[in-house]
Amino acid sequence: MQKRTLYIGNLAYTVVEEDLEQIFDQFGVVEDIKLMRDQETGRSRGFAFITFESQEQAEAAMVANGTELAGRALRVNEARRKERKQPHRKQNHNRQNGNSVYRQPESFNRYDSLQRRH
Repeated sequence: MQKRTLYIGNLAYTVVEEDLEQIFDQFGVVEDIKLMRDQETGRSRGFAFITFESQEQAEAAMVANGTELAGRALRVNEARRKERKQPHRKQNHNRQNGNSVYRQPESFNRYDSLQRRH
């Protein structure tokens, strides 16, 4: 049997795992419910992942899309793997070879003016 995970979105912050289990149990064996929570506050982040025993059960559960729970219409989609992002490299567009692109003209060099006086 192939396992299948669904993304459940647009959840009210008051929704708990038991609420989701009551809705999705009717479609098949729910193996896992992961309600995503804020690490600092512990409050729901408004989405969850539900894993069913089989692909057929998960497909059957897709009809729950739009079902109202705690005053909000659920969004039910097939979960997709998160794509790994390349590390962000800060680009400094104002530099070339370590020197500022906007250099002062030679006449503004204070050491030049000192040399001219002597």
